[in-house]
Amino acid sequence: MTDSELARFFLSLVLLLAGALCGGHVFERLKMPRVIGEIVGGIVLGPSVLGLVSPEAQKWLFSGFPAQGALLSAFYWFGLVLLMFTAGFKMQAEGAEGSGRMVAAQVVGGLMIPFALGYAGASLFTQARLGDPLAFQLVMGIAVAVTSIPVISRIFLDLGLMNTPFARNVIGAATIQDVILWTVLAIATAVQHGDSADAAGIGRVIAVTLAFVLVALFVAPAVVRALRRRVFGKFSEASLTGYTLLLCLVFVATASLLNVNIVFAALVAGLVMARFSSRHLAAVRQHIADISIWFFVPIYFALVGLRLDLAHQFDGSLTLFFIGASTAVKLLSSTIAARFAGVAWARAFDYGVAMNTRGGPGIVLASVAYAAGIIDERMFTALVLASILTSLATGLWLRWRLVRSPNVFELAGNVGSTGYERPSRQPANARTTINEAAAAD
Repeated sequence: MTDSELARFFLSLVLLLAGALCGGHVFERLKMPRVIGEIVGGIVLGPSVLGLVSPEAQKWLFSGFPAQGALLSAFYWFGLVLLMFTAGFKMQAEGAEGSGRMVAAQVVGGLMIPFALGYAGASLFTQARLGDPLAFQLVMGIAVAVTSIPVISRIFLDLGLMNTPFARNVIGAATIQDVILWTVLAIATAVQHGDSADAAGIGRVIAVTLAFVLVALFVAPAVVRALRRRVFGKFSEASLTGYTLLLCLVFVATASLLNVNIVFAALVAGLVMARFSSRHLAAVRQHIADISIWFFVPIYFALVGLRLDLAHQFDGSLTLFFIGASTAVKLLSSTIAARFAGVAWARAFDYGVAMNTRGGPGIVLASVAYAAGIIDERMFTALVLASILTSLATGLWLRWRLVRSPNVFELAGNVGSTGYERPSRQPANARTTINEAAAAD
């Protein structure tokens, strides 16, 4: 690589990070999720805006020499891995509480039914399929069922709802959903890569994936503790940060060798690290989260926006049909499930809207499925836009509900044996300090 090529590469990184941070700041000031602003920053720098104004400048900045695409792709994947690694911390921290009855209802209504309908309805979108039919069906099922923990958590935090049982129920259900759906995505990518051509092959993929999870969650922590005692001794906080990132990369590299999806492996690594309760590790996780969400993750989301070519890849009918159909399925099934759990229709609709927030996980799904060759660029664009619009809709809806009635969520509590909600013992405007580990918001 020549000096001029190296200078151009660093300039592209500067522009991507600056665009993402500026866009995120503007959207945060507008009380909207940062992730949308970070993507918009990439869209402005990409073929959708800069490419229309000055195609030569856009090409010179981001694809001016052969190796530049590979270098930016490395940042893309590293940002995605760190996003999922830190997301594992947050899942463990925020998914622990909630009404068992409501969480179970939302797992059925927000996961099983939407996934089944998305899987069955994949044939309606076959024009956007590139890869294996089964992998495509699995991806479409996930696309309809996914809920964003980071974005909905940030919305709850901004609105002062984080300590309400309503928020705990939504996050608890979304945590269970996402763990299951990331497992399914790992299977889908394995199918796409030709690791399973028949029922026996699919069984092997599932067995390897589950074995990886079981070893990671139940064997890896003991191995880590043993290595610390016998090999490394005591860690400083700085060195522990390095070893924690090393553990993440070990998980990702091992998963790659086993043909397990690396994004899923990074999530599992985060879940493993969340099981260590040391106060030193809590600080280390925060250090990693800080550098991730303010450097690598914004570059990742900016690159997502950079890859969107709305002038040539946007299929209006496909996008509108997918967003409308998937939203209707998710909203109705989650609302009806909440109603069966014993809450009033108005509160049940709140659950439906909250569970329909696709956010960062929806964008990650689009990225992984597109990179694996499962979906084409039109469906990639549709999935990203669906994630953006549903996140905006949730924030606007919950804010409007609070404007109309500031105390509307004070009774959005756990469902008791009578089938009615019990009032929360904590004020609805109480704020809690969230580990911003997964800030895909």
